Amino acid sequence: MSANGDHKCKTGGILKSRSQFQATNKISSTQHCNDSDEVFHHKEAPDKLEEEFNESFKARQRRRSAGNILPIAAERVKQELSVKLNIPHTNAKYKIRQQSSEYYDSSDDDDNHSPRDHHQITSSGFSDFCVRNIKQAAFGRREIEIAEQEMSGLMTLRQRAEDDKPLKGAKIVACTHITAQTAVLMETLISLGANIRWAACNIYSTQNEVAAAVAEAGTSVFAWKGETEDEFWWCIEKAVFSDGWVPTLILDDGGDATHHVLKKHPTLFAVIKGIVEESVTGVHRLYQLSKMGKLLVPAMNINDSVTKTKFDNLYLCKESVVDALKRTTDVMFGGKQVLVCGYGEVGKGCCSALKGLGCIVSITEVDPICALQACMDGFKVVRMSETVRTADIIVTCTGNKNVVTREHLDKLKTGCIVCNMGHSNTEIDVGSLRTPELTWEKVRSQVDHVIWPDGKRIILIAEGRLVNLSCSSVPSFVVSITAATQALALIELYNAPPGRYKQDVYLLPKKMDEYVASLHLPVFDAHLTELSDEQAKYLGLSKIGPFKPNYYRY
Repeated sequence: MSANGDHKCKTGGILKSRSQFQATNKISSTQHCNDSDEVFHHKEAPDKLEEEFNESFKARQRRRSAGNILPIAAERVKQELSVKLNIPHTNAKYKIRQQSSEYYDSSDDDDNHSPRDHHQITSSGFSDFCVRNIKQAAFGRREIEIAEQEMSGLMTLRQRAEDDKPLKGAKIVACTHITAQTAVLMETLISLGANIRWAACNIYSTQNEVAAAVAEAGTSVFAWKGETEDEFWWCIEKAVFSDGWVPTLILDDGGDATHHVLKKHPTLFAVIKGIVEESVTGVHRLYQLSKMGKLLVPAMNINDSVTKTKFDNLYLCKESVVDALKRTTDVMFGGKQVLVCGYGEVGKGCCSALKGLGCIVSITEVDPICALQACMDGFKVVRMSETVRTADIIVTCTGNKNVVTREHLDKLKTGCIVCNMGHSNTEIDVGSLRTPELTWEKVRSQVDHVIWPDGKRIILIAEGRLVNLSCSSVPSFVVSITAATQALALIELYNAPPGRYKQDVYLLPKKMDEYVASLHLPVFDAHLTELSDEQAKYLGLSKIGPFKPNYYRY
């Protein structure tokens, strides 16, 4: 389902219409329109003018619901009609905070009450969870079933290993994005014998219906879309700490769970066997801890494994960046001036997709090797200050902080789209935009106009957080590759004999990378060539691998 509500979605195994889907989830677009009509109704207006006003607005509201005009455009129509008909206008839905540093949250959930305020139980009486609405579980289950069909490699791993239960007795606390694809990983770990507790690593990427589905199945999950900062850390605490439950492994995406345990419950590291981390931000934190001598357990660096870097970072971002930008802004890419900050694997994927759609792409880089690669691929390498005034779209993907500063944002032209494809929300200095002289205007879910005093406005997506998982879908097949890698890393750390891994950061053994790749080849009907004995001897390799040394760069 798209971030702004597609017209159709999968429920109950059949394709339902928008109206049927909304009825299922107790959301009525008709009721929504009626509520809006009440806001703009003015009893003192002449009947004829009032009727003309309401009918005109309803017609535009219907077209907006059909996706023909942006919500903000509909809002302007209402304002113009109010002036024309001399009817006082109240802007209720698109709330604007002027001359105030307070920010209006752009979560798309209609329920403004925190799930922490509600006690929910599943159909079996299970209550050790906290999600937005447990009643969405059936819809979430259908989403998971769709993901399973695409995640063939992970499902194969589940089938091969579930009899052996290599994670039997393991207690895994995880902090990752919670999507349908993550749910397939969760249920794989459970099938392999693990006991799991889960929280979200991003306040906007959680699929509420999926969280409800895994909770209904009996998994302790604490997450919902649109968490506040306080709720975010509360959810991690609930996942980490439970009476009588002590984690033996940490599965992290960004390092938040590791940081929380280190800060709040350091004694737990006495029984934790290891950490599995998949993001560049989290890996960077692990290396810092190791350098300072504060890393208390072994850690697996999944981000730099071949199956993560060369597939998830490249191919997943290549497809999802376009999806996210289209869903949130309806932008046409042809001829647009795009500035991509960073030309690592994520940057390469983004640039390839945007160039293929006709964008004129420029790159900023600090690394001369990546910069040379960008030049050889036909991109111009520039400094931010050289092109910031002419950019139509800016995409950050460096893993760094303050890549786009307030000084840069002040120089952007009106209408420029700014988004982030890196894990952390530190790349764009969003905090500098929450000042009294700037106005924030919600356009649609996860999309805000930031308006300067002179009328200039930029389009900020997902408040600078990871745009693809906040605003779009991601290809399940590619996620399957990363998820299988995570599962194998957890198995390796849990079953490793004492002394194999010390308190340091390790890469997944090359043989495991190759095994993950082999799990996903059958879907393409791919047939590997086998080395002859003579060829294997000539190369000094085993016939079954590994086929490349650890230092080989694919």
